[in-house]
Amino acid sequence: MSGGFYCTLNRKIKAESVKKIERQMRQLVKEDLPIQQADFPVKKAAYLFNNLNQPDKVRLLRNIRKRNVTLFSLLDYYDMYAIPPLDSTDRASLFYLKYFKPGFIMVFPAWYDMSVLPDFIPQPKLARIFNEYVEWARILGIEDLGPLNATIRRGNGPEIIKVVEALHEKKIAHIADRIVKENSRVVLIAGPSSAGKTTFTKRLAIQLIVNGVKPLTISTDDYFHPHSKTPKDKWGGLDFETIGAVDVPLLNDQLLKLTCDKGVSTPRFNFVTGRRIKGRVIRGADYDLVLLEGIHCLNDALTHKIASKLKFKIYVSALTQLNIDDHNRISTTDTRMIRRIVRDTHFRGYRVQNVLQLWSRVRRGEEQNIYPLQEEADEMFNSALIYEPCVLKRFCLPIITRVKKGTAEYEEANRLSDFLNLFYDLSERDVPFNSILREFIGGSSFAY
Repeated sequence: MSGGFYCTLNRKIKAESVKKIERQMRQLVKEDLPIQQADFPVKKAAYLFNNLNQPDKVRLLRNIRKRNVTLFSLLDYYDMYAIPPLDSTDRASLFYLKYFKPGFIMVFPAWYDMSVLPDFIPQPKLARIFNEYVEWARILGIEDLGPLNATIRRGNGPEIIKVVEALHEKKIAHIADRIVKENSRVVLIAGPSSAGKTTFTKRLAIQLIVNGVKPLTISTDDYFHPHSKTPKDKWGGLDFETIGAVDVPLLNDQLLKLTCDKGVSTPRFNFVTGRRIKGRVIRGADYDLVLLEGIHCLNDALTHKIASKLKFKIYVSALTQLNIDDHNRISTTDTRMIRRIVRDTHFRGYRVQNVLQLWSRVRRGEEQNIYPLQEEADEMFNSALIYEPCVLKRFCLPIITRVKKGTAEYEEANRLSDFLNLFYDLSERDVPFNSILREFIGGSSFAY
């Protein structure tokens, strides 16, 4: 969040305390201290962390299927890391801390340019969503991975699935109520790849119908230019991540006609031929509002002819609320990448190597076109499901273990394999047929 990690302590802190923490961090960097690593039996590691008053580590170690774990040490401090740290403190000199009540944000270089520190940009709406999901985790009694595995081991996994899905449905119903109350005519739904935008849109449509409102659902993908007019990226490939790939004039013309209760003949994009074909003939008078889904929907340039008062913007992303422990987050990017690996290899004919190779390009497009506009949304929906890695591992592990050692994708595949093996299994049989997760594992009650 805001170019870094949002951190909280187990007590309230003030801005002056954050400055003191940063000064001490910089002193450690200056001293160029070595970071050691060593393997420990799980029982011995749990005993060590119990003495260090780190109960989150003890819970985790008691609920994972491992005999040994790798611990890292700096002076007399020990910790575990999902991704190994650097080997000395002076390697981490580019950072700064920013007070952000009730904690702070540690800002550091972005993954695509490790030489530049980004500016701090407050994101209060995103912060509220994270805090909302902290409350959801409290309701479930699951703060991190240890309690989740313990709950599954006790046989209560299906109950967790039911509660999580009910929280999703309640949030979608709240968003639908707000749209109706504000008398919106065009609802714009944006989010990064594999966020679950399509299923969210279908479920939102149902909640709008419950409110007595008839929605029309369309996708910006159907307004793509033919491949002959699609912009190219710097590698010479077709760039579908830029707004220039969309026929913006046609989209605006048709949206304007629909909101004025006129008829249009919508296009449908054929991804095999790379051309648009005829879609549906639609009368605007038959619908109360339009649901438009696409990665650029928060960008006003996409719908510049539609009056702002008629638009309602929603940002959808898998903003993972579960951590491995207090010091190891589960990346929102990893959640989406695992979803995409499962969906694209099972249903779209991709090889896992292709998905991993293209992922960095997808992320670059998101950094440029989506994340800077997150705070423009009227509502945010977190599509992450606290239990989903436990289901996805059954689909993903057999795929990523096929990646051969020595290939460019092996290191990343091996990292994901280690990550997924931390979770206890859950059967997909207990996942509802309208769940966002069904968009990726199959068996959905919705047609895609």
